[in-house]
Amino acid sequence: MASALRAAISIAAIGGITAVNVRLPLNPTTVALTYVLAILTIATVWGILESTIASIVAMLCLNFFFLPPVGTLTISDPENWVALAAFMATATVTSQLSGRARRRALDMAARQRDLERLYALSRAQLLWSGATAQGTAIATDIATIFGRSAVALYVRRTDTISRGGPDDLPDVEGTLRAVARQGIVLQHNSGAIITAIRLGGAPIGSLALSGEPLSDTVVQSIANLAAIALERAEGQQAMAQAEAARRSGELRATLLDAVAHEFKTPLTSIKAAATGLGDRLPASGMERELTTIIGEESDRLEALVSDATQMLRLESGDFRLHLADHRVSDLVTASFGELAARLDGRQVHNLVPPDLSLAVDGDLLRVALRHLADNAVKYSPAGSTITVSASASDDAVEIAVASEGVPIPAAEQSAIFTRFYRGSAGHSVPGSGMGLAIVQQIARAHGGDVSLHTIDAGNQFRLTLPRGSQTP
Repeated sequence: MASALRAAISIAAIGGITAVNVRLPLNPTTVALTYVLAILTIATVWGILESTIASIVAMLCLNFFFLPPVGTLTISDPENWVALAAFMATATVTSQLSGRARRRALDMAARQRDLERLYALSRAQLLWSGATAQGTAIATDIATIFGRSAVALYVRRTDTISRGGPDDLPDVEGTLRAVARQGIVLQHNSGAIITAIRLGGAPIGSLALSGEPLSDTVVQSIANLAAIALERAEGQQAMAQAEAARRSGELRATLLDAVAHEFKTPLTSIKAAATGLGDRLPASGMERELTTIIGEESDRLEALVSDATQMLRLESGDFRLHLADHRVSDLVTASFGELAARLDGRQVHNLVPPDLSLAVDGDLLRVALRHLADNAVKYSPAGSTITVSASASDDAVEIAVASEGVPIPAAEQSAIFTRFYRGSAGHSVPGSGMGLAIVQQIARAHGGDVSLHTIDAGNQFRLTLPRGSQTP
């Protein structure tokens, strides 16, 4: 309808110019130039179709009104045939060139507009504050910036559909899920275009856009921006959760530090009182045995509080490695020396080469070795042998603590380093179940690890630490 109206106006314009030229004493050349100017104007304003129609009408008017014999569509002078042909060619070529230039200008303007809209969409997503859900924010921004009456965004990870725009797309949920699964592009029966949203080649969702059709490039650009925004939101959420977990761990460690301090003060008094009372009682008797139990249980409670505090601090990252060269043999001797009163006839063979040194946090590694020593003492029979050895390579040092006793069942080995896990043999042995978990955390803080191996005579724990450990 609009094209027909523009063509009629173009014909009327040529007719008006003809009427003016007929009244003026103009030669055919001048008349032809006025027609050419009119045709160029029409091509520039409206396009090739309208300018072509104007060219044909102008050629007929020029022949009928200005070329002899005037008043007919015949030409008597052969030169006028050449002039008419030249006019027609000039009008057609100039209209085509002008129309193409106009089309290019319109295309460039459309691309510029699309780029500006895509930039506005990307900027809106970068400035997303988190006040609304990311999916809802993306759908709303697309509807607002691109003038869409309805937008629907489906995210596979959460299986949620977010909507934007004043209208709604009915019965689009199933199609959105199908497009996201298959990674395709199709047109909904409502006329909306639905495209998959891809990230790294894999479809992570789908997007439905209603309204006037957009170019494939623009649609895919919108989908790519939506994918980036969703991935960014997921990354921010993961970072927020990690930060919340870290702060929670720091808070727990701080609170437990305070609790530990409050516990240790009365525990020290209880232990001192029990020791003093035991010294005044006879060497044998129920009262002396009770005071001994009080002292032992006080020590156990103090160790439990210390282990819990240390575990939480390691998990929260609220510590820094203080690396220095230490002789491994000295660390092993110091760790087992703390348990000398509990060896109960067990023989400790320290086979670590005396000249083997390692850059580690001495305090933390001593704690790890003490827990391995404590585990070996608890689960080995009295009078047995505990062997500590070490081997070195160019990259790492492996410290092995082997003890005699019942091998840990294969079904329990995968859980032995889990906090509070005691295993089938742990019910008859006092402990918190945190010692091996602490050893693992210390090893990983140094960039190493700890592993369990069953041997013929019992169990062996191997602590592997890289040479030149790095801070976590």
